[in-house]
This record gives sequence, C-alpha cells and structure tokens, in this order.
Amino acid sequence: MKPAATARVAGLLFFLVLLLALPSLRVSMAGSGFCDGKCAVRCSKASRHDDCLKYCGICCATCNCVPSGTAGNKDECPCYRDMTTGHGNRIRPKCP
Repeated sequence: MKPAATARVAGLLFFLVLLLALPSLRVSMAGSGFCDGKCAVRCSKASRHDDCLKYCGICCATCNCVPSGTAGNKDECPCYRDMTTGHGNRIRPKCP
C-alpha cells in the first residue's frame, strides 16, 4: 500500500471509531454539572425522582438544554420538546 493510501485508511478508521463513540460520550455528559443542576430543579417534584433524573440527563446531554421549572415550558428547548422514538411518537419515557 502507498503511504498516502495508508494514511487515508487510518484516518477513515479513526473517524469511524469516533462516530461509534459519540453516543456513549453524550450519555456520559448527562452527569455534567450543567445537566445535573438543571435536572435537579426539573425533577425536584417528580414522584419517580430517580427515573426523572435519568431521562432528563439523557435528554439534556442530547439537547444541551432543559426547560425551566418543574413541568411544562418545553418551548424553551425545542430539541427537548420534539424528541421522538424515530417513529414520530414522543420518546418513552418522555423527557420530563
């Protein structure tokens, strides 16, 4: 193989590995200070507090925002509001 072709293949492999790693990096961001703080407020009155924190963190990591308050206000964060399962339905369990 020519050196240029080897470099191209190595670059492509690196890019593919990076693409495969992105979803896990997003979920790990759910533990970020920003998401933790916003989700603590959002889920403060939830009856299923642990579930709320989990799904809020996932949504926050994807959207980089959380609506203010403990309910509603989803228009403040369209990504969060419009998250679907891929079949046009709201995500289940939906972002709190």
